[in-house]
Amino acid sequence: MFNFNFRRGVPIFEQVVLAAIAAILRREYLPGQAFPSVRVIAADLKIHPNTAHKVIQHLVEQKWLEALPGIGTVVADRVGKRGEEWRRLLRHDVERLVQRSQSLGLKLPDVIDELTNQWRDSKPSRSKEPP
Repeated sequence: MFNFNFRRGVPIFEQVVLAAIAAILRREYLPGQAFPSVRVIAADLKIHPNTAHKVIQHLVEQKWLEALPGIGTVVADRVGKRGEEWRRLLRHDVERLVQRSQSLGLKLPDVIDELTNQWRDSKPSRSKEPP
């Protein structure tokens, strides 16, 4: 679910929230589409149901999801916000890359070379690119 692997040292709540937002931005869940329930998220990710509930509540509060009476939780329509959110998620990943690179004693040109190589060698699918 949400196409990610847990990382040590980062709170599970934060990882699941970011993975859910990324899945929505990649359009794996479309506006108006039912979002997985607390029970499904907890079971699939093997996390505590309270954590899954907290994730859903946070996504509703941040207007990523809508709780509709009699229907359930669905993906909200956030037209116009997607590009801004992609940059926020990318910024988070870049911050982690910079911290890790600095802790390893790498220099900026080495990091840029590796990023360039990875970019060149990857073949991203069109459906996963930011709008």
